[in-house]
Amino acid sequence: MPEILVLYYSMGGSTEEMARTIARGVEEVSDMRARLRSVPSVSPVCEAVESDIPEQGAPYVITQDLQECAGLIMGSPTHFGNMAAPLKYFIDSTSSLWMSGDLIGKPAAVFTATASMHGGQESTLLSMMLPLLHHGMILMGLPYSEQALLQTATGGTPYGASRLTSDQSKHPLSEDEKALCIALGRRVAVTAQQLQG
Repeated sequence: MPEILVLYYSMGGSTEEMARTIARGVEEVSDMRARLRSVPSVSPVCEAVESDIPEQGAPYVITQDLQECAGLIMGSPTHFGNMAAPLKYFIDSTSSLWMSGDLIGKPAAVFTATASMHGGQESTLLSMMLPLLHHGMILMGLPYSEQALLQTATGGTPYGASRLTSDQSKHPLSEDEKALCIALGRRVAVTAQQLQG
């Protein structure tokens, strides 16, 4: 069964909750499955040493996950208008996939979470798109035919799913944010099916 890789980094659980909601959207599509994967933290002093299996959350991603996926949906919290360093660190290690062309022609999308309303959601989404373009992936966003995109008062952009979460207990994933996460997962899964014929 074809799988969409939902790859994310999450510190406090906000981005992970989005990833799980996006995975629900993927699995709403007949004969499609989501593969949830995360990346380990990195240290500013030296490479962080993490166990092979995280204590909680999705397993850590390996290159094979990217080779085997029919599509990719990648997410990160916003750090100063950019993707978080652990996700960038992993993406920077995918040169072998670029050289082999393993990701060329696969659909891809991105998602993010910010602690403030204008905390750089769109610039973070764009920063995650750049390496995917270099890999030759087909980038997908959210069209305005998604009603939640027109009415959201928190997260949601045409560049990809987003959420506002200054405090998860005070700002749970809103109904519009959930709808847009599910729509993004569904959209990438449907497109992957169509591309595979």
